[in-house]
Amino acid sequence: MKIGIIGSGVVAQTLGSKLVEQEHDVVLGTRDPKKLDEKKMFASTLREWQEQHKNRAKVATFADAAGHGEILINATSGQVSIDALKLAAADKVGPKILIDVSNELDHSKGMPPAVLASQEHCMAEKIQATFPNLKVVKTLNTIGAPVMVNPKAVGGGDHTVFVSGNDPDAKAQVTKLLRSFGWSDVLDLGDIGSARGPEMYLAMWIRLWGATKTGMLNVKVVR
Repeated sequence: MKIGIIGSGVVAQTLGSKLVEQEHDVVLGTRDPKKLDEKKMFASTLREWQEQHKNRAKVATFADAAGHGEILINATSGQVSIDALKLAAADKVGPKILIDVSNELDHSKGMPPAVLASQEHCMAEKIQATFPNLKVVKTLNTIGAPVMVNPKAVGGGDHTVFVSGNDPDAKAQVTKLLRSFGWSDVLDLGDIGSARGPEMYLAMWIRLWGATKTGMLNVKVVR
């Protein structure tokens, strides 16, 4: 499958690596694809990332990635997601699925960052409203990047990932992709408005990370 990733940091690179491993055709979108040697926070340079995969994945512009993908992934920081998707011309790519893994965090006062999500402020809802042509599915924002693509690294995989979105077929396709990563417990929360829950939950995840000193953790919904 052709997959376009909007973003080039640690989350984008981690997801991209997993998708390349699964033999998907991946284009990683970045603001300036000429800056291959610019160090990414917590991640490799894009040149190192490409070499790691023997150039089986391409680094290009946001717009190139959006045009390439049958499925798109928004892996940018939530505070720049709308601008990045506008640069990607996401309003002109047709009714594609957009998997939104972003979180909107405020680092202005240091660590831990403040979570900006609330009942009145939801990144996934904002993306869906700004780009009504897209089928937005919120998922994977409640866990660290290594766990996103390897759930069995925590508790043997016995924990929960959430999906939210308005389109049932889009959620079914995203759920299939999640299961290919190893997720066995995929919980559909409802329409895109339900993404407020997992976005606000990140404040708890940050505190759990601080208390346990590791990002290799997740929650399980027992039912």
